[in-house]
Amino acid sequence: MITVYEKRTCTTCRRLAALLEERGIPFERVEYHVEGLREDELRDLLEKAGLRPSQALRMREPGAGELAAAGDEEAILAAMAQRPALLQRPIVVNGDRAVLARPVERVLEIL
Repeated sequence: MITVYEKRTCTTCRRLAALLEERGIPFERVEYHVEGLREDELRDLLEKAGLRPSQALRMREPGAGELAAAGDEEAILAAMAQRPALLQRPIVVNGDRAVLARPVERVLEIL
């Protein structure tokens, strides 16, 4: 089962959902902005995607630049757990692999 970590109001997330639906690929949605993610869940998700927390940091969010400049990966991870908006989206998981689907076609790498 494909799991998509998304924010439903996000244009990129909606385009990803459309791509998966067009191809008839069932998926589960996780609105991590609402439900939140614990640090261990974030760590696991990023490891599956082969990303460091700084690589998944949404730089448009207030405070992201300061976190990135400090270079402390654990502090970034902790901040993402406290403020889910700091995490880039959408992230798609298929088994033990994940991808930050930006652009959305990157999802094809793990299908």
